[in-house]
Order: sequence, then structure tokens, then C-alpha cells
Amino acid sequence: MFRHFRTVMKRPIAVTIIGLVFIAAGALGLAYHLSELKAFPLPKDAALVLFLRVLAIVGGVFMLRGQNWARWLTVLWLASHVVLSIWHSMQQTIAHAVMLLIMVFFLFRREANGYFRGSRVEPME
Repeated sequence: MFRHFRTVMKRPIAVTIIGLVFIAAGALGLAYHLSELKAFPLPKDAALVLFLRVLAIVGGVFMLRGQNWARWLTVLWLASHVVLSIWHSMQQTIAHAVMLLIMVFFLFRREANGYFRGSRVEPME
């Protein structure tokens, strides 16, 4: 009799590293920006900044759990930083763009695609 089951895909080391970096960046940024909540009135962009930091944490955690949407969330998160850094300096823009390219390279390789997609196999019994 044949049964379908989802194999446990080994998480590529690059996915682990990128996921942990997003969790750390989100947590450190969140801790740093929480101090802005003491100010009154609140800076107008404080809620957005805190929300973006939480998104980084969520993306990192669920990327480690193999959720494909989390891979796309983190790519969009870093792409938005590339766009935002245009108003800061050329060095920041280039740095963010290089990080984005490296991240996309590792998150969309064959091993990562298999991890995020999972695979179905039919064992013979």
C-alpha cells in the first residue's frame, strides 16, 4: 500500500544563517527603537519602524520553519531597505543592494527551493 508523506528536508545552512540574522536584526532594532516610545509625542514613524522590526523577526522565524511566504517577506523587507537607503547615502544603498543580491542567491538555490517547497514521496511497503 502506498502512503503520501512529507519528507523532512534538511535546512540549508545559508537559510539558517539568513533566518537567524533576520531574527537578530529585528530583535536588536526593536530593542533599540522601543526607547522612542518614551518620547511624547511619539515620533510619527515610530509605529512603522517597530512594525518593520517585528516583520523581520516573523520572517526569520518562519523561514527557519520552512515557510515559503517568509522567504518572500524577508526578500521584500531587505528590498525596501535598498529603496529607503537611496535617501541616505550611496554607500548604504550599495551595501543593502549587495546584501539583497547575496540573500536572493542563497534563498533561491536548488537546495533552498527544495527546503521551502518540501517534497512528496511514495514509499513502497
